[in-house]
Amino acid sequence: MSWIDKLVGESPIRPMQEHIGVVVACASQVTNLIEAMVIGDDDAIASTRSKIDQLEHQADELKHEIRSNMPRRLLLAMERRDMLDILDCQDSIADTAQDIAELADQRSMHLPEPLADPVRDLTRRVIAACEQGQAVINELDELLETGFGDREIARIESMISELGRIESETDVLLDQAARALFAIEDELGVSSVYWHQLILWIADLADYAERVGNRLHLLIAQ
Repeated sequence: MSWIDKLVGESPIRPMQEHIGVVVACASQVTNLIEAMVIGDDDAIASTRSKIDQLEHQADELKHEIRSNMPRRLLLAMERRDMLDILDCQDSIADTAQDIAELADQRSMHLPEPLADPVRDLTRRVIAACEQGQAVINELDELLETGFGDREIARIESMISELGRIESETDVLLDQAARALFAIEDELGVSSVYWHQLILWIADLADYAERVGNRLHLLIAQ
């Protein structure tokens, strides 16, 4: 085992990379959930919710394990508090995916046709933000191996900038989805409140992914 393998093995980096892998897998199931809602398949909605619940539970177990084993003082510029903040942001993605699935399943929500494409577009871009957040976290071991070298820092900063750009695109798509909803809110009645909440939660997935990147950017800047 090389010295870097030993150091990374004793740090929470690889467990956190494993955690965000599960988190993004959980969030990605929202795409399948939306497709089930488009065709009005209650069985598929319930089945997808079950998958999301399982992945969220797996992410929770990893989170508790990481917290329990987190050293009081980490390597180089990494502080325990910084890593726990990033972990919490990661975990919020899975928690929010679970909230989305619970609401859709409990209320048997079938996407009205005018909302189908706007919500699909929003969801796809939101998942792209989550995947970019995962890519950033997957660079942590390389960052450590290079001793926070300038080239690796520049690479990660570029990736974080791209994550911010994607999140900004989700803001535009959120606005479009909300406008599509408000155009039919009289037809939907009281249920428009639940649709608005669902759309906001989908957009929140990208917000939490961006927070992962921003928190790491602050860590690098220290």
